[in-house]
Amino acid sequence: MPAARDDRPRHQQIAAELRARIMSGDLPAGTQLPSTARLVAEYDAANATIQRALTMLKNEGFLDSHVGKGVYVRARQPFVIDAAAYIPPSPGAFQYRLLDVIDAVPPADVAHELRLDPGAPAILRRRLLLHQDQPVELSASYYPADIAAGTPLARSGKIRGGAPQVLADLGYPQRSFVDRNSTRPPTTEEIETLDLPGDTPIIRQLRIIYSDNDRPVEASVLIKGGHLYELLYRQDIN
Repeated sequence: MPAARDDRPRHQQIAAELRARIMSGDLPAGTQLPSTARLVAEYDAANATIQRALTMLKNEGFLDSHVGKGVYVRARQPFVIDAAAYIPPSPGAFQYRLLDVIDAVPPADVAHELRLDPGAPAILRRRLLLHQDQPVELSASYYPADIAAGTPLARSGKIRGGAPQVLADLGYPQRSFVDRNSTRPPTTEEIETLDLPGDTPIIRQLRIIYSDNDRPVEASVLIKGGHLYELLYRQDIN
C-alpha cells in the first residue's frame, strides 16, 4: 500500500505543524516564535509561505503580532466542554440568541434518530451561542411535532426553565442522551454565522435525548469551530 501524501499547500502544512505544537503545549502561551528567517530555514520554505502560515494562525486566534517585538503564542485556552453535562464553561460569560422557531423537515440522520417518517416535519429551534459577544456555536434543536406543536417549544421567545422543563411538564422527562461527533469543513453559512477562518474544520455534535421507554424527544445538531473547543469525556472503569 503506497504511503499517504500530504497534498495541501505548503503554508497549510506549516500552519498545521505549528498549530499542533501550540495545542499540545510545546509552544505555551506567551512564547515568542522564532524569527521569520529561522522559520524559513527550519521549514525550507519561502518567506511568503511562512507569512501565509502565520496569518492563518493569527486569524484562528493562536498567534498575536507585536510591532517591533515579534510574533507570540496567544494566551487563549479552548472551551473545554464536559460532554456528559454539556454546560458551557463560565456560564455567565455565555448567552444565547434565538434565530428561528419554525416547522422544518429535519436532516435525514436527525429524522432517523427521532423515528420520524420521511418528509415529516418537526419543530426547529435555531440558536447562536455567544461568548463575550463573539459567536462560538450554532445549534439546531428538533422536536417531534406530536410532542411540541402548540407548546412553548413551538413559539418564539425564551423558555423559562428551557426545553427540559417543557418536556418534563408534557410528561417526557429527559432520561439519557447519545452523542455522535464528527468533523468536516464548514459550509458557507457556518463560516459567515460563526465568523470562522475558511480553513478551520467544524465539530458537528449530534445529540439525541431520550425520555422514558427510550422515546427520543429531542435531537440537536451543534456546530462549533474546531479551533475553539475540546470535548471532555469521563468514564469510570470497574
